Amino acid sequence: MRRSSTFARQVLLVRVGRRDGDLHPTDLAPTEHRYADRQRRRYGLDRLSRPTLGVDPTLGLGRADVDAVMPVSPAMPPMTQTDEAHSIPLLPGERTMARRMKFGLVNACTLASLMLGMLAIFLAMQGEVRMAALCLIACVGFDGLDGALARRLGVASPFGAQMDSLADMCSFGLAAPVVVYASLAGSVSTAAAAVACALVAACAAIRLARFNVSPKDGRFFCGVPTTMAAAVLAVTVAIGLPVPGAVLVAGVALLAFAMVSSFPYAKLARLVKLPPWLWLAPVIGALVDIRLTFALIVVGYLVSGPVLWLRQRRTA
Repeated sequence: MRRSSTFARQVLLVRVGRRDGDLHPTDLAPTEHRYADRQRRRYGLDRLSRPTLGVDPTLGLGRADVDAVMPVSPAMPPMTQTDEAHSIPLLPGERTMARRMKFGLVNACTLASLMLGMLAIFLAMQGEVRMAALCLIACVGFDGLDGALARRLGVASPFGAQMDSLADMCSFGLAAPVVVYASLAGSVSTAAAAVACALVAACAAIRLARFNVSPKDGRFFCGVPTTMAAAVLAVTVAIGLPVPGAVLVAGVALLAFAMVSSFPYAKLARLVKLPPWLWLAPVIGALVDIRLTFALIVVGYLVSGPVLWLRQRRTA
């Protein structure tokens, strides 16, 4: 009786103290903290995570190790610490006014290529296919200009590379198929033209994404570059290549698959270094029949990829 009365007195005092506002600090702790403390006491881990101990010399365990192996409630997500966000500068290196102006000039060329691509889409929707093709050719020029200026002025940056890739997708992956689709209207079935142009857009996206994550080769491209494919399509529409519509659709699909192929294609820098007498034949052919000469150059470049691939396999 005496023990039971003592226990009842203690319970009464605790309840009255809590009612009067005399709360223990642990009573105000959040549910997750009380749950974590209960787990530590249950699994005997509380003695390993005391502030006075730090790291146990016998077990080599610290607080981080204890928290890593401690069970987590399935009803409550684990508490993670988020690092502070660090702002990454768009222009690495010295940020002087002169370098910022150079950086802005390079990105202005990229934006000009993007705007010309959108203009090509608008012109193609209005039926002005030739003007749209000329806008795409101008896109190719600005696309090559921004990269050359970035290297020459020393303002190349990851931001510029990503922006150039996005602009290429808009100008060469979307605008070029729209212009080709508008040029094929009436000569082939709508379904065939749509499928061929959709292949160009899909393969351009794959080609650009693969280029961003693949190691760069200074000698060859892995597949036909998106810029070169768009240039071929734009020139084909601009000069009005006199071939049947079915052949044009097949050529557009073949060019799309060539972009995502693994065949090595020579870069323009290597082609420029060819002997001058090799350029004499295309120049003379362009003066005689520019359409036939252009078709032969495109076919020869597309065939050069499989030929180089077979040559590399034989020499390997």
